[in-house]
Amino acid sequence: MALPRTYESQNCSIARSLEVVGDRWTLLLIRSAFEGIRRFDDFQDALGVARNVLTDRLTRLCDEGIMRRVPYQERPERFEYRLTRKGVELWPAMMTLLMWGDRHYAPDGPPVIIGHRGCDGVLTPRFTCGSCGAFLDPTDVEPRRGPGA
Repeated sequence: MALPRTYESQNCSIARSLEVVGDRWTLLLIRSAFEGIRRFDDFQDALGVARNVLTDRLTRLCDEGIMRRVPYQERPERFEYRLTRKGVELWPAMMTLLMWGDRHYAPDGPPVIIGHRGCDGVLTPRFTCGSCGAFLDPTDVEPRRGPGA
């Protein structure tokens, strides 16, 4: 059985999220935005992505409310692309993916260390229960039907 080209028919938040951010260039654009890149040419230089692909992904991210275009020059008209609150909310997912990649695909050690500006410590993964505060791993949780099921 062939997988459908889109995930829209699945009642699953992971599938719906993948529909928006589930391709290579989109995640790398978001990563670059977290690194402080904002301008089209800077994204292109950093990623080596084709202009048409970059235009398509930035447009999609703006349409989805993950990024917004902010003018920085009038003649010629030029824009920066900045993460919105919705985009910033992707940070934990991006950092979890980074740490997973560091564990499994960085044989010489992490290529980037995410350090705390305040004390020089490093980022650690933390998943806790909203009620009791216990740290949770996959053996501690169970999927339950939600209100949108």
